[in-house]
Amino acid sequence: MQMRLPNATLCLVTFIVFSFIQTPTSAARRSYVVYLGGHSHGIEPSSIDLDAVTKSHYDFLGTFLGSHEHAQESIFYSYTRHINGFAANLDDDVAAEIARHPKVVSVFLNKGRKLHTTRSWEFLGLEQNGFVASNSIWNKTRYGEDTIIGNLDTGVWPESKSFNDDGYGPIPSKWKGICQNDKDAGFHCNRKLIGARYFNKGYAATVGKLNSSFDTPRDKEGHGTHTLSTAGGNMVAKASVFGFGKGTAKGGSPRARVAAYKVCWPPVSGNECFDADILAAFDVAIHDGVDVLSVSLGGEPTAFFNDSVAIGSFHAIKHGIVVVCSAGNSGPADGTVSNIAPWQITVGASTMDREFSSIVVLGNHKHLKGQSLSAKVLPGKKFFPLISAADAKLANALIENATLCQAGAIDPKKATGKILVCLRGQNARVDKGQQAALAGAVGMILANNILTGNEIIADAHLLPASHINYTDGLAVFAYINKTKRPMARITPVTTQIGTKPSPFMAAFSSKGPNTITPEILKPDITAPGVSVIAAYTEAEGPTNEDFDKRRVQFNSVSGTSMSCPHVSGIVGLLKSLYPKWSSAAIKSAIMTSATMMDNSHEPILNASYIEAGPFSYGAGHVQPNRAMDPGLVYDLTTEDYLNFLCTLGYNETLISAFSQEPYKCRGSIKLANFNYPSITIPKLDTSITVTRTVKNVGSPGTYRVQVQKPMGISVYVKPKKLKFKRVGEEKTFKVTLKVNKADAVQEYVSGQLIWSDGVHYVRSPIVVKAA
Repeated sequence: MQMRLPNATLCLVTFIVFSFIQTPTSAARRSYVVYLGGHSHGIEPSSIDLDAVTKSHYDFLGTFLGSHEHAQESIFYSYTRHINGFAANLDDDVAAEIARHPKVVSVFLNKGRKLHTTRSWEFLGLEQNGFVASNSIWNKTRYGEDTIIGNLDTGVWPESKSFNDDGYGPIPSKWKGICQNDKDAGFHCNRKLIGARYFNKGYAATVGKLNSSFDTPRDKEGHGTHTLSTAGGNMVAKASVFGFGKGTAKGGSPRARVAAYKVCWPPVSGNECFDADILAAFDVAIHDGVDVLSVSLGGEPTAFFNDSVAIGSFHAIKHGIVVVCSAGNSGPADGTVSNIAPWQITVGASTMDREFSSIVVLGNHKHLKGQSLSAKVLPGKKFFPLISAADAKLANALIENATLCQAGAIDPKKATGKILVCLRGQNARVDKGQQAALAGAVGMILANNILTGNEIIADAHLLPASHINYTDGLAVFAYINKTKRPMARITPVTTQIGTKPSPFMAAFSSKGPNTITPEILKPDITAPGVSVIAAYTEAEGPTNEDFDKRRVQFNSVSGTSMSCPHVSGIVGLLKSLYPKWSSAAIKSAIMTSATMMDNSHEPILNASYIEAGPFSYGAGHVQPNRAMDPGLVYDLTTEDYLNFLCTLGYNETLISAFSQEPYKCRGSIKLANFNYPSITIPKLDTSITVTRTVKNVGSPGTYRVQVQKPMGISVYVKPKKLKFKRVGEEKTFKVTLKVNKADAVQEYVSGQLIWSDGVHYVRSPIVVKAA
């Protein structure tokens, strides 16, 4: 469909172009939009049509810049569907020249659009271009006002603007916590950061006597400040990392009160957070009066009673506190998910639609799109010699160590003045850049290995650097191997939004199946966890490496540690809206309202761009606005969790001690009937019938069932219709799963069950493995 401009608009456009031409120009390079009108390819263009439009934009701009390649480097958006045009970084005089072209409708500066630092909240639909709609969960909950979010982590940097208390009223009367600053007089709490404590005795028991510098809740590592501000940090204008991702930082519940529980310390033997300290923190946090606990830590999956986080979480939920945990960063291998207790909300990590783009341009004019947050840039458009780290190894170094750019493996005689190509893996991504710099390299290209696929992370490297995906890495190595004098350059970083496909699952995000209780699907949900910008400590540089002397107020960090507090912030909003809802009801609302689709309206992919599944994302990608009106919920009581433990074989004495009250096991309980918002059958022999109960939390209505069957499995639901007359009414239904021997495969397959009244879509994953 072609766009037609009204006469008034055409006059205005002509005036803008004419004024632009008359304006004296300088050689400043800025971002512009070049508008070319509409398209002639119709409403449903093919991918060939879209590619042709993009190519035409490169060709058009190339006539002004001297080459197709320079155009490709300059253009960061190509509008290909309805609007015809492109956005590009251009010199002012080039933009003025383009404006004179007869095919150009207008050229204008890329002004006025607000990039939000925690872009994730816009990506999750809570705002749009800085505007919060009346039906946003933020408006409905007054931004999570006075909900109390506690964080078990590395402490907090109290001076961060994310924890400023301007405009806050008195601390909620239910708060019983303290600000433990008896040994650190410079540490202060306020009406926003209402409490802070530290727990280091378990750590000291491992490492020996600690000096007084450990006696503070102050965050010297950055992790805790980042996670706590993601969950409940204030709105802070003009936040960025070295000028990238400029905008307003904010947490999920920006008007919540927050409290820090420091349980993690400098690593020893690979561990930072010790069970004794974790349990002590849970114990105190329950007492203090938190509503939500965000726990971005964990270990190997273990039996519930050997898991401090599982134990602490159980006691918390008994007191009405919702506990949100990270799934772990041990992906993409199967069976790596941790924090697998059914009373926890376990969060995987996925990408959002923002990139910090840095293009690698090879000497053969091939352009490879990478990402970085490096503030340093290579001069102009100068090409530098390119060398693989393997070719730059010291004579006595192992080739594996050199390929990974590990310390002491690169020969300065070979690397000096060149761009070094390092392979991802083992040592930290930023450490590879430091090793490259120490060896005299002018820049670094960080290439993914096959496991990390398309997962690209923007790091604040100390030298000009770009992180590229696996396929592009292969292209770089092939170019080096086939070329006599390989050359390359790395373009400065630009911030881009609207990237597709997103989300996709991060390669590092730990996956199911749950190795302790495979009948419980874990993780439960996924949320943004890649290149998330939030508040940071000023005691460390953004890379947390000793060599990094830079300091930042905000930093970009990746991990399920970052996705977890996104959900904690959303839980804070739901707790504001429904203070009497159980932890299970809130979890159900989040899970059953999630989506399995990305922003291209296709199924969510993994980092290799293969379709992901419930073991990667649980019920799907979180949708906060839908979670506030779920229609129906799958609820659970403390007794349900005790019955769950009983079916696992825990004896009554243990369970009674766990629950602090007498308990009798009832032998007839089946694990498959545990009222979870997902159905997982790890070993289906012939058939099984499972029972679920849903509670109406919306208006009266009739819900009808829809089923997408897992491959090779028949699914029968009885009844097919549930009629609710009031809020709080419960209805039970049965689901029978049967193996179709002819079609069955001996691996996990998935489908879904949806109850809908035409307004609400209450969706549960079905995951089955035929025996």
